[in-house]
Amino acid sequence: MNFAKNQRFAARLNAFKIGAKDYWPGKNIVTTGDLLARAGTVDGLNAADLNYPDHFEDDTPAELSKQLDSLGMSLNGLAMRYYTDPGFKLGAFTNPKKSVRQEAIDITLRGVDALSEMGGNLMTLWLGQDGFDYSFQLDYARAWDDTIEALSVVCDHNPDIDISLEYKPNEPRSYALMPDVGANLLALKELNRKNTGMTLDFAHVLYADEMPAHSAAVISRYSRLLGVHLNDGYAKRDDGLMVGSVHPQQTVELLVEMIRSGYDSAIYFDTFPDLSGLDPVAEAKTNVSNVKRLIEVAEKLAVNSDLELAIKNQNAPTSQAIVAGELFGAG
Repeated sequence: MNFAKNQRFAARLNAFKIGAKDYWPGKNIVTTGDLLARAGTVDGLNAADLNYPDHFEDDTPAELSKQLDSLGMSLNGLAMRYYTDPGFKLGAFTNPKKSVRQEAIDITLRGVDALSEMGGNLMTLWLGQDGFDYSFQLDYARAWDDTIEALSVVCDHNPDIDISLEYKPNEPRSYALMPDVGANLLALKELNRKNTGMTLDFAHVLYADEMPAHSAAVISRYSRLLGVHLNDGYAKRDDGLMVGSVHPQQTVELLVEMIRSGYDSAIYFDTFPDLSGLDPVAEAKTNVSNVKRLIEVAEKLAVNSDLELAIKNQNAPTSQAIVAGELFGAG
C-alpha cells in the first residue's frame, strides 16, 4: 500500500518557541518564518499548518509561501484561532452582539483569502469560543442558527476551499455548542455544502468519550475526513502527549481506518511539549519516528485477512492476539 510512502507530516508550530532565547540569542521577535525554519530541522516534517491570524502578524502569505518552498515543505492548510481576540470570549459565530459575529466572519474570510493566495485549500475551524458555561446563559436554537448562517457565508466565499470542522467537547467554554462527532455531522448536513468536512483530533475524541477509529468511520460515511491531528492523552482533557504514548492500539486502529478510507491529507502532530518544557525538536522527531512505525503496523493489519475475519465475527481474543503480535512481536 502507498499510505506510508505518500504520507506528509506537520507539527504544531508554536511548540518551537520553547527555548527561544537560547535558540535565537538576541532576537526580540520570533516570526512565523523563524518557527518554520526550526521545524524544518526535524527530518520527516514535510508539511505545515499555519494559524490565522496570529501566524501572519509579521509575515505575509507570499513570504510564508516562499519560506515553505525554501524548506521543501508543503502547506497543509490554515486553522482559524479566534482566541487571539478577547472580544470573542462570549463566542465568535455565536456572540450575542451581531457586530462581533460579523467581525468573526470577516476575519475568517480574510483567512480564507490568505489560504487561497498561498495555493492551499484546507481551512480548519475549531469553534472553541462558541459554547456556554451556565444553564440559562445561551439561546441554544439561536446559537445554532447563527453558526450555520456564519458557516454558509464562509463556505460560499470560495467554494474551492474546503472548510473542515474540528470538534472538542469543552475548553475554553465549559460546554461546546457542537461537542462531538454527531452534532458536527448534523450541522454539516444542515449546512449542505460540498466544500465541507471534519478534522479529527485524537485527544479531543478521547475525552468526548468516543473511539477514534469509530468516529473516523462515521465521518467518512456521512461526510469527509479532511484532517487528522495525532497526539495522545488520558481522556480527561486535551493533554497533547506524544503519539502512541498512552493509546498505541487505538492509534493503530485509527490509522487502519484512515488507510481503508483513502485518507490523503497530512497528519498533524498537535502535541504540547511546552507544557513540561521538552525539547520541541526531539519531541517532534519522536512523533515522526513512532508514527512511521505505527503506520507500518497499520498497513499490515489493513490487509490481514485473519484480522478481517475476526472482526467480522467480533472475535476479540483472536483480533487482540493478531494486533498485539504486530505491535509487540510474537509471544
